[in-house]
Order: sequence, then C-alpha cells, then structure tokens
Amino acid sequence: MKFDTPAATNPIDRMRVVGQPLDRIDGRFKTTGTAPYAYEHHEAAPNQAYGYVVGAGIAKGRIASIDTEAARRAPGVLAVVTAENAGELGKGKMNTARLLAGPDVQHYHQAVAVVVAETFEQARAAAMLVDARYEATEGRFDLEASMSEAVDAPESGDGTSHQSSIGDFEGAFASAAVRLDARYETPDHAHAMIEPHASIAVWNGDELTLWTSNQMIDWGVGDVAATLKMPKEKVRLVSPFVGGGFGGKLFVRADAVLAALGARAAGRPVKLALTRPQVFNNTTHRPATIQRIRIGAGDDGRITAIGHESWSGDLEGGQPEVATAQTRLLYAGANRMTALKLSVLDLPEGNAMRAPGEAPGLMALEVAMDEMAEKLGMDPVEFRILNDTQVDPEKPDRPFSQRQLVECLRQGADRFGWQGRAQTPGTVRDGRWLVGMGVASAFRNNMVMPSGARVRLGSDGIVTVETDMTDIGTGSYTIIAQTAAEMMGLAVDRVAVHLGDSRFPVSAGSGGQWGANSSTAGVYAACVKLREAVAAKLGFNSADAAFENGEVRAGNRAVALAEAARDGEIVVEDTIEFGDLDEQQQQSTFGGHFVEVGVDRFTGEVRIRRMLAVCAAGRILNPKSARSQVIGGMVMGAGAALMEELAVDKRRGFFANHDLAGYEVPVHADIPHQEVVFLEETDPMSSPMKAKGVGELGICGVGAAVANAIHNATGVRVRQYPITLEKLMEDLPDVA
Repeated sequence: MKFDTPAATNPIDRMRVVGQPLDRIDGRFKTTGTAPYAYEHHEAAPNQAYGYVVGAGIAKGRIASIDTEAARRAPGVLAVVTAENAGELGKGKMNTARLLAGPDVQHYHQAVAVVVAETFEQARAAAMLVDARYEATEGRFDLEASMSEAVDAPESGDGTSHQSSIGDFEGAFASAAVRLDARYETPDHAHAMIEPHASIAVWNGDELTLWTSNQMIDWGVGDVAATLKMPKEKVRLVSPFVGGGFGGKLFVRADAVLAALGARAAGRPVKLALTRPQVFNNTTHRPATIQRIRIGAGDDGRITAIGHESWSGDLEGGQPEVATAQTRLLYAGANRMTALKLSVLDLPEGNAMRAPGEAPGLMALEVAMDEMAEKLGMDPVEFRILNDTQVDPEKPDRPFSQRQLVECLRQGADRFGWQGRAQTPGTVRDGRWLVGMGVASAFRNNMVMPSGARVRLGSDGIVTVETDMTDIGTGSYTIIAQTAAEMMGLAVDRVAVHLGDSRFPVSAGSGGQWGANSSTAGVYAACVKLREAVAAKLGFNSADAAFENGEVRAGNRAVALAEAARDGEIVVEDTIEFGDLDEQQQQSTFGGHFVEVGVDRFTGEVRIRRMLAVCAAGRILNPKSARSQVIGGMVMGAGAALMEELAVDKRRGFFANHDLAGYEVPVHADIPHQEVVFLEETDPMSSPMKAKGVGELGICGVGAAVANAIHNATGVRVRQYPITLEKLMEDLPDVA
C-alpha cells in the first residue's frame, strides 16, 4: 500500500479497540518469567556451549601477538577464535568499528577473541589465559582538547546537511537589543538497559540462526551477512522479546558475530552474553557534546537571531551527535544558523541513544531559552509561546501538519500551578529545602519507515499477524493486536501476534520513534487486503462490507468471519510505503515538561518533587502503554540532568564507571509522582493510523526543565551536566 495522500475516514477511526488503555499482552509473560530473552532460549538447540569475549586492553594500537595455547588446553575448552583463524570478515554498514579486532585495535574492549567451553565458568577462566600483547599508540580521548581539530560533520546517510544558514545571523545577533551567548556541556551516556547484549548461534550446514537481542531485525540480518561474508538469505535472526534497548541494540554487536564464529569453530550451538563492562565499552553510547548557543531578541521578546553550534566526537568514519536538530524547527526567527562539528576520538563508538540529537540538544537550548526570558524580564512559558511558529522556519512555505506546542505549554502551566512559581529565584523555602519550578518545550520529529506484515485468517476465526517488528518493552504486541482487531472487527483475544523473526515480512523495527506508527500502518495495509479477500470469498462488495463483532455485514446479511476460511486458511501480505507528504508538510511531535524540585540549602542535594508532561503526538494507540513510554523517558531525562555521566579515563581511553554500580541511574526513590497528559490530536498526513510516536518525546527537554527548576529554586545556573552537588554548593544562597 502506498501512502501518498492524506488519510481519509477508515476503520481505525471507530476507536473501539485502538486508542483503548488495554493491558500489555506480553505483561503476563514478563511478570511470570516465561518470556524468554536471547540468552534464555535453552530449547533452541541441544548441547549448547558457552562463549566468553576477550576485549582489547588498549584503546588504540595494534595486536603485536596473541597466544591462545594456554586457553586451548584449559578444562572444557572447545575452541578459541581470533582474527587470525576466523577467516576473512567484512564489516556491516551499521558499525563504525570492526566487531573483531585484528591486527588494528580501534577502541578499548573491542573484541579480540572468543573462548568457547562446556560451561560458562570454564569459558570465563580460559579467557583469562588468552595472552594478548599490544603495541599501543597515542589516542585522542578528550573532546574539549580536540575542538580545534574538529571539522564540519559530513552529510547524513540520506544526504541531509548538518550545517544551515538562513538570513544574516551574525549581523542580526550583533544588532539585537538583548543577547545571550552561552556554552553548555553534556557528558557521554550509557544505554544501561537491564538485558545485556546476548546471542545464541546455531549452524545448520551453511545456514545460521541467531537468537539475539536486537531492535532492527532486517538491519541485523544484513550486517551479520556482510560481516560473515555469506548470503543474506542464509541468516535468520530471532528476537521475540528484548529487555530494553534505547538505541543500543539498533545494530548487531560483537555478541552475535562472535557467537556465530564460536559456534562454527566448535561445531556446537554457542550462547554468549557480553559482560556489563563490555556492554558499556564494547557497544555504542551517546556521545558527549559541547554546545554554543547564541540568541538575539528585541525588547519585545521576539527572537531575531538564533544560532546553535555543537561539537561531538566519534571513531574515524563515524557520525556526530545531531544536537542542533530541534533548533532548526522549534522557534521562529528570521536569521538562523546551526553547525555540527565532529572530532575523531578513539573512544568506544558513539551512536544513537533515545532521542539522538534532541535529547542533548534540548538540554542546552531549553536552558538558553530560560536565560533569555530572564534577561528580557519575561515569564519563560510566555517567552516560548511568543516565539512559536506554525511553519518550518527554514522553509516558510511548508506548514506543520499539526503543531500544538502552545496548547501543551498553556495546559501544562495551568495543571502544574505555574502561576505560583516565584519570579525571583531562591525565595521559596520549605524548611531546609529551596523550592523551584522549571519548564521546557519537548520536540521530536515524526519519522516513518516502510513496514510489512502478513495476516492469516484461520477456520477458527483467529487472525494471526506476523511481522519482524520487535517489542523492546514498548508494547508492540499490544498495539499491533489492537490494530488487527479494529480492522477485522474482533476482540483482541481473537488476534495472535508473532514478532521478531526475520522469516516474517520486514517491518520498520523499533527505533527513531517510528516503530509504533509505521508497524501498525503495515498491519493496517495487510488487513485491508485481508478484508478484501474475505469479502470476495463471502460474496460481499468489499467497499460495503462492515467487519464487526466477528461478523461481516452488508445490508441485511451477516456472515461469521470464520466462515471465509472454512475451506482453508486465508493468507495475505502487504507493506506500507510512504510518499512525500512529509516534504509537503513538516511532521513533528511536541510537548511541555514541567518539574518542581527541592534543593537542600545546606548540602545542595536535589530532589525532584513533581513532574508533568503534556504531549501532542497524533492519535494515541494505547494510552496506558504510551504513558509508560513517556514516564520512562521522563525518568531517563531526570537521570541525565542529575547523575548520569560516563567518566572518561583520558589517559587510557575507556569509560571507568562501566557498570551499574558506578554509572548512576535513577531508582524509585529518585522519582516522585509523574503525570502525563495527551492532547486530542490526529494527523492524517502521518499514516493511515493518524498516529505519531511518543517513546522519545518523553525524554526531550526533561533535563533542561530540571536545570531550570534548580535555578528557580537557588538562583544558581549550571550549564554543565550532570548537575551534581559540587556544582551548586559554592553559589547556594546563604543559610541564615
């Protein structure tokens, strides 16, 4: 199905099943421990052996020698694989570094070997016996020190330039009545998902099956095939349940490739999980940024000039953190400039993490907006509303398809009691606590991807959906079931959903906030075909047929849906493909984040007291699971504001706090009451579902709202995240 005209009225609009807050279908399996994750497919093949990865002990250089004899002789060892005996390997297009090093080492903990043994303990013990000797060379590990060597970031894969210039920014900024020129810093972040990267590899002749933890099945198949230099049709990936990804499992990592190499060498199925330090140093992370924001405005508060520059680093051949993305679209202003600078750093690979670009970009931009409001003597909410735009600021002839940012901010302010916020920072006290409120706009572009599905109608009246879409804890099983149920006039319990298998039609996958909208649109397309097939089988005109309560009806005739498959299962398949509607109108999602904090006036301890998110993101397919996604993003935003930071050892080039003990993330005690409000909205330009996404919108702007609340509470402005005690203590108001 080609989606190239705005969606008209369709069966989804009935909202009898879609849009209802149904419980997650997978919830029962996960809470009872019966949902198998990648490492737990014990039934996948008999006689599974265990793999253990050896990571490089340097960040930059070469492997001078690697002696595996002691490891090979260790008890239970079946095989040891290094680059020397792995055979010729390629590199997947989604990876910046090779997944098995040799002879060059590109980053710390890059895999140099895998040991396969009868038990996990034997594999781990033998891995300690692999004697790798290195010739280290000088590496680059300091973003600030590398700024002078940074270059303009290359175009993205779709040809989009990361540099923009509209009007005369420099001139307009220089002549502005009120100006801000400030620097902001965000550190490296870890995905820190609960399930580590893990895989089970099984060879059947020259065919490989991988049970793995992966968000994008088709991408994974392609990269495994490219790395192992084998036909794509000989590779099968299975990933029905994923224990969190946040972008860290968009791409195949060393666990999958080394499990496959180990299984081939040992002649046995191999299961392998990366250790937590390897998850932090061997896989991807969110890169640190240094950002400069300049805003100029008239005395009336209208922005006349806005410029945003960002520096980030990655391995050679990598991509920048696109922290200026939202600045190109969020606020009005005739004179504009954005620039991304990229340094080559020899740290582990930087790549996508929840809301790449907007998450760290808004941590800077939305603090800058508050600082400008303060300079102008304006309320921060009113300053943002004044500078709203209903058209793309870079292309004024292109309107937004839907844009309710003002409504999000106004409704959020009313619900949160914003009128009670102190205009003078540091003046509201509750015992030993200084209390303040903060706000930030939320923004994330709406992206869509082609997505396919196969649907089957059985003689029992059950509709089965098959698609390689993944569920990374987001509720994919449920919203896909709701879509099929709505289209076919069934209850959800009459729909079976099978996900995460490359033998199924290729879907959008889980990433970029495109998963829910795109994958359900693919199911919609397949169900349109199934409705046509059923109507033809039963002798109805498909245009007149209504599918309700397990029946097909037209005029005074009604036939049970199952009757259509009495002589055999009906199977159809289709893929939703998107036209150029996103070029005609800008499609984005919006929100307003409001936060109240208390800061201990003696110690500088920060406690979040309340959080509110008001979101406008198209049709909400399941308010319960959507709320879960938003509050999860809010929690991650709180962590980014107050505690999360990968500490870089700038001498040896690795992340020192590479586990969940040293890398701080929020726990229940850190997060108070959270409220989420979804504005009524449908977007016919987006898809037949008229939906968008919320999974990444929930984190966008939260860090800045926390920072702004801290400033309102204390009068202290911190521009370097995370906002920890030592950054507040010196400038806190006097205790007396």
